[in-house]
Amino acid sequence: MRLPDESEKNVVINVTSMIDVIFCVLAYFVVSSLSLIRSEGLPVNLPQASTAQPQKTEQINVSILPDGAIALDRQPIQLEKLEAEVTAKIPPNTESLVILNADKVVQHGRVVEVMDKLRRVKGAKLAIATQKQ
Repeated sequence: MRLPDESEKNVVINVTSMIDVIFCVLAYFVVSSLSLIRSEGLPVNLPQASTAQPQKTEQINVSILPDGAIALDRQPIQLEKLEAEVTAKIPPNTESLVILNADKVVQHGRVVEVMDKLRRVKGAKLAIATQKQ
């Protein structure tokens, strides 16, 4: 039973401030997680493959840019010096994953030349980078 002199109180929960705080925390985690992502190799347009899988080992990155230039861990290098430099980066009696990041517009012959040099390195496991479809 309601008494006539009792006024009805409208109870309202204001969630605007809570939503603002949640979005600020979310934005913080998004920005901080972007800084934790390792960017390997030089930016090239990788071809796509449905069987692409991430690799988890010690990595050495060799990139072939669209103009055919070669880079070893982001540093330009000549094809003739590639084998010796990669050999120097691999510790004795261990294996390292050498990832070849070749732009999809690079001529096939250039990719084969680089792969031929990398296959001569003892302890190098060769992988070709792709993007998952």
